[in-house]
Amino acid sequence: MAEPKTKYDRQLRIWGEQGQTALEKASICLLNCGPTGSETLKNLVLGGVGSITVIDGSKVELGDLGNNFMVDESCVGQSKAKCVCTFLQELNDAVKAKFIEEYPEALVDSNPSFFSQFTLVVATQLAEDSMMKLDKICREANVLLIFARSYGLTGFVRNSVKEHAVIESKPDHFLDDLRLNNPWSELKRFAESIDLKVPDPVAHKHTPYVVILVKMAEEWAKAHGGTLPSTRDEKKEFKELLKAGMVAMDEDNYKEAIEASFKVFAPRGISSDLLQIIHDSCSEVDSNSSDFWVMVAALKEFIVNEGGGEAPLEGSIPDMTSSTELYVNLQKIYLAKSEADFLVLQQRVKSILKRIGRDPDSISKAMIKSFCKNARKLKVCRYRLIEDEFSNPAVSELQKYLSDEEYSVAMGFYILLRAVDRFAANYNSFPGQFEGELDEDISRLKTAVVGLLNDLGCNGSTVTEDLINEMCRFGASELHAVAAFIGGIASQEVIKLITKQFVPMVGTFIFNGIDQKSQLLTL
Repeated sequence: MAEPKTKYDRQLRIWGEQGQTALEKASICLLNCGPTGSETLKNLVLGGVGSITVIDGSKVELGDLGNNFMVDESCVGQSKAKCVCTFLQELNDAVKAKFIEEYPEALVDSNPSFFSQFTLVVATQLAEDSMMKLDKICREANVLLIFARSYGLTGFVRNSVKEHAVIESKPDHFLDDLRLNNPWSELKRFAESIDLKVPDPVAHKHTPYVVILVKMAEEWAKAHGGTLPSTRDEKKEFKELLKAGMVAMDEDNYKEAIEASFKVFAPRGISSDLLQIIHDSCSEVDSNSSDFWVMVAALKEFIVNEGGGEAPLEGSIPDMTSSTELYVNLQKIYLAKSEADFLVLQQRVKSILKRIGRDPDSISKAMIKSFCKNARKLKVCRYRLIEDEFSNPAVSELQKYLSDEEYSVAMGFYILLRAVDRFAANYNSFPGQFEGELDEDISRLKTAVVGLLNDLGCNGSTVTEDLINEMCRFGASELHAVAAFIGGIASQEVIKLITKQFVPMVGTFIFNGIDQKSQLLTL
């Protein structure tokens, strides 16, 4: 067997050893192992999740061979859970795999405590009633939950958990933490020690842009009552001053300074998102508070006191045109400030833990260090109960989506995916499932849609007849291409929730295979 670091090399580069360890400790339960569930679990097994439990009470039928690659002809008539589980186990022998031959709906009703043993439950192809029951069960047991469903050329994915705090949110674009608009004393002194008018042309073109901007911003502030450029004209003038400092056209460091001047113009202090987090009611901690909120409470104290309105410094600097000596010295200054901020925050964490009656060392140094490094990028996601969304949706949002040309099809599918469950509850089959009943089923589904919209408070709103017709033509089929796509999205969300890296989706992800579009609805 390949060594883990070799086997999972590519993903280790994305979420690191800490993320991979979280995956390898995770226990995943899959409800229904049709193509959607099987494709979701396949991705997780290949990724090295710790253990899987497959729950499905059905037998493999001939029709399954056309859309589920985890079964073959030899499986026909056998337990679907057993066959899929065996196939998945072959993909990665490091994963512990077991199966239970039982229908998920029956398990939800008869043994709700069963789910408390898992890290996360992936529930696929569940009807509305079972979704609502399972959601309550998993929330009470603090078990992560993801719903996924494919239906013809549409499908959805929805996360459901009380609260999910992300330290390593890893945004695609985020402003470097260089403090050019608010330098601390050591950075100021370092900048002051360097002459921007040095006669040596080599030294002039190898002064790092951080130093250039700190010095120029300081000069600007002295001449403008302590304020930095804010208006369009002031920003333009500041860039002209930078340009005037060049003594040759090939000075890349000054070009970098001009390109990075927007970092000087950025507002000081913390973002509105972080402000909202530190003022969240959960930041008033007690002995039952999570480690995340204890660290947020410490961060709040740090910002008010030692931080002077700023979060702890991250400590890294980007590559830039510079002499090696100046770059290394600059790097040391940023690292020293980052380490000092970490030590202060660490002490505040210990003090808070002691104050609330917990072990002062119960939050590891590595965790606090990661929190410090990512403090400006923290995210907190909260999810409505499925039952609340279904019974008490935001009517204004529903109506907006239905009338918006950009979102109307996605919203139509959202309504139809609920309406087909009502249809099935009344007629013991899904619309279009049996030949010869299509016209009648279209009429019945249209009635179900109108009734659902009225119940949701959207009287007068409609879903187009073309979309209703298409939903009936789907006949509740699970197409492999759609199932693989939905399974791919669901498995990505599983990894986000388990590793606590990247920001999981908040809302319902709808796939529109007719127009090949994917959209997120927040209701």
